[in-house]
Amino acid sequence: MKRQLLAVVEDLFFAVKIEAAARQAGWVVRFVKTAEAARAGAAGADLVVVDLNLKGVDVLGLLGELPGERVIGFVSHVQTELRRAAAEAGCGRVLARSVFSERLPAILQGAEDAEGGAGVEGGAGGGD
Repeated sequence: MKRQLLAVVEDLFFAVKIEAAARQAGWVVRFVKTAEAARAGAAGADLVVVDLNLKGVDVLGLLGELPGERVIGFVSHVQTELRRAAAEAGCGRVLARSVFSERLPAILQGAEDAEGGAGVEGGAGGGD
């Protein structure tokens, strides 16, 4: 059975990247844009990716309701406070957008443990 990826994303650019990486790795991806849909879909997902800049959603509140060890959040590298707050709210791993884009194929292929790098990654200095 194919692994399930839940993407809480509204940015079309990242949706296309996520879809391509998921398809190549043999995952099934479902995109949602609301907290309600994210909560409903998280239980059946092997991995949840969350755009921490999602508009109209209390992202930090949502993170506290998701299975943190299976959640990767991504945000601009300059938003250090949001990155720290997301980790404190229960996000298993927080990546800068550029790092997320670079590492997602490896994470989905299993070459990089999605849970093993818990914490905040990607510092100021790279472009997002």
